[in-house]
Amino acid sequence: MTGPRVFITGMGAVSPAGNSLNALTSALHQTGSALRTLGLFSAPSPLPVGEVPDVPPQQDFPRTHRLAAMAAEEALHNSGAEPDAIVLGGTTGGMLTTEERLKNKQHNPESFQWHGLVTVAHHLARHYNCSGPVINVSTACSSSTAAIKIAFDMLRAGLGKRILAGGADSLCRLTYHGFKSLQLVDPQGAKPFDRDRQGMSVGEGAAMLLLVADDTPPPDAVAEIVGGGLSCDAYHATTPHPQGRGALRAIRAALDEAAIAKTDIDYINLHGTGTPDGDLSEANALSHLLGHKVPHASSVKGMLGHSLGAAGAMETIISAHSIANGFIPANTGCATPDQNMGWEPCLSPVSQKVQTVLTNSFGFGGNNASLLLRGRERGGGLSSKKRVPLTVKGAACLTGAGDRNQSLDQVRTGYDCKGSLPIQDISSQLEANLVRRMKRLPRMALALAKAARSDAGTSRPPGAVFWGTGWGPLSETHDFLDRLEQSGDQFASAMDFIGAVHNAPAGNLGLYFEAEGPNLTTTAGDHSFEQALYTASLMADQLEQEFLVLAADEYHPRFSPLFDASVRSDPAPSDGGGALWVSASEDSREPKIMPPFLAFSTRGAEVIPRLVESLGGEERIREHTGAILLGIPAQLRDTAENQLQEFLDLTGFEGPTVDYRRWTGEFASASGTATVLAVQFVREGMVPASLVGGREDLPLRGREILLLGLGEHITGIRVAP
Repeated sequence: MTGPRVFITGMGAVSPAGNSLNALTSALHQTGSALRTLGLFSAPSPLPVGEVPDVPPQQDFPRTHRLAAMAAEEALHNSGAEPDAIVLGGTTGGMLTTEERLKNKQHNPESFQWHGLVTVAHHLARHYNCSGPVINVSTACSSSTAAIKIAFDMLRAGLGKRILAGGADSLCRLTYHGFKSLQLVDPQGAKPFDRDRQGMSVGEGAAMLLLVADDTPPPDAVAEIVGGGLSCDAYHATTPHPQGRGALRAIRAALDEAAIAKTDIDYINLHGTGTPDGDLSEANALSHLLGHKVPHASSVKGMLGHSLGAAGAMETIISAHSIANGFIPANTGCATPDQNMGWEPCLSPVSQKVQTVLTNSFGFGGNNASLLLRGRERGGGLSSKKRVPLTVKGAACLTGAGDRNQSLDQVRTGYDCKGSLPIQDISSQLEANLVRRMKRLPRMALALAKAARSDAGTSRPPGAVFWGTGWGPLSETHDFLDRLEQSGDQFASAMDFIGAVHNAPAGNLGLYFEAEGPNLTTTAGDHSFEQALYTASLMADQLEQEFLVLAADEYHPRFSPLFDASVRSDPAPSDGGGALWVSASEDSREPKIMPPFLAFSTRGAEVIPRLVESLGGEERIREHTGAILLGIPAQLRDTAENQLQEFLDLTGFEGPTVDYRRWTGEFASASGTATVLAVQFVREGMVPASLVGGREDLPLRGREILLLGLGEHITGIRVAP
């Protein structure tokens, strides 16, 4: 069955070249560098960076939020309606503001309300009244390319008609000093693919695309997205595979999905950051694919710097411009091409007809993403996408009480599972030499993944990893910033920087399991696990092997109370998470998780009726639901209780409802833990009496358990026998 096509109909860009799409494209034609000496904050011996000029000051929102809003306004100009969904990639969120306020010894949690990565997407959703899914992706430097791939799949699956997708990141001390600590920054400015290249130039920016599903090109269509591919190197935390093996898998996956021959590619928009290893890895991947017949290819990072999570979306816009205008930009910064590549990038602009473009993005953790674009009139016959139920083969969780069985025993005896497990208990089943440099969150992720695989009774690697985390590795972030401040910005920990990115635990899992398929990280506060599950159900039809869906968050004594308002309301500091080892194949003996519902609760949006409809309607909910587990973040309890009452009034459900955070404690990934417990209840056919307020366990008699997430995000998960 042929699905709808996906067109780019609106584009907005904020870059070091200026605050508009026109400024960006004009700079591409002029071929000069937009790099300049760091001026946004003080640093010893400041280096050239890609800093956006003339960003309007606004005290209410951090710089990343302002960059994103400027790009979104341009992309949606004259679009006529709000987007059905927003999918955003990024790595820094409100970090620059957080750094400034920590440095000024501010302790008021209100000062840090915009710290989280997802708050950038929330800012856009509120402004444009988007009440559909609002998804935040963080896969380091491939974040926004992965976001566009997710939006592409959503549109092909009929999960919306218009999606705003892209990325945004601002410069901050964490990334500037972090890349410098890794000795990956060229003091003269990036020179991608040059013989004498020494590294990258850290940058910033925002790029947004309005993607529209239609059977024929809309009048304002610029180009068409026809395929995408995701992969993981499973090789090293920061160094790409020398032969570009993971990059090659992502490119081939994009070609296969688009059903396009490699010889049809007219232009390759290279990832090309200017690092010696990274550029050579990408060059080797293309040589393996194309031999010596590499078409015109260029990187723009010598002009703009590397805008991290925004780079992929920025370069997708450049790729669309190339198609629409018959223009190939120069590989700025390269004077003498590296002969070890076997081919040369474009040293000057080229004017010629461009019909098909490949654009690449690669990031820390071995995260690779590639997209294929074609001219709007080329046509295509992509098959439609479908979301599929996930069969649970294995399940594991961590709480303050311990592992899954210890947590269940605690619940059955009427005691809660709140608390924060000692790190030695988390690490008890982990190889000491493997985890000696790991801090709390990556150890939690690895312990959960190993336990879920063991429960599934398999030794195979997962075909993909879908990881959710509300706040990312807080210990590494704190220790990096603390050392930087204590040394007067002179010394930074390279190890802590590597570990501080939100996708670092997922990258560790890819490396440990040698898992070379998609490796996605979603970070959406209290609903990060649900978003990991959503993307997993969206991509499951492309995965042949069983795969891993998990989420976890750590409690950090300094940062957790500052960043998470719900944590402050509970006197028992808690953390934990949950992991599912799942398959897209049917198995009547194992519990099923139906594709989840996601929505953002904007003012006036009729979200609860849509939730009810997505779960099968009032009658199905009444007749087929044995119990409802409720995810109610403490900071949103009043709002959530009103939403719950609306749900109960609509459905007439009279069965037990369980506020599971009263049992698990307050932490962002509590829904992952609750889902694992629900899976076990369905396996056993009983819900413990302690949870439902009875003297005896509640028999399910073949009925489902619903997990509802309430508050700012509305989510619904069905766990069926």
